[in-house]
Amino acid sequence: MLLVPEDEWRNLHDMLEQIIDLITRRNADDSNSDWIESEEARKLLGISPKTWQNYRDQRLIPFSQIGRKIYVNCADLDAFLWKHRIDSRK
Repeated sequence: MLLVPEDEWRNLHDMLEQIIDLITRRNADDSNSDWIESEEARKLLGISPKTWQNYRDQRLIPFSQIGRKIYVNCADLDAFLWKHRIDSRK
């Protein structure tokens, strides 16, 4: 058994609550950032608007469209990049 002074226990408890709060807020922020707008996706890929339009027309990268707004899931962009990855020479 370990005895800890009450004030140290309270400090530890408070710090743990702060850590839990930070993790909870960060997870909430991350869940909101799974989707990015079309323009940001295009810039991340470093391609022109016409090339981006061709990618969408050919359905190379999945996307969602609400009205005129286009959104891309970050996981789909990542999968596209991995699929087109060229390994280095050994």
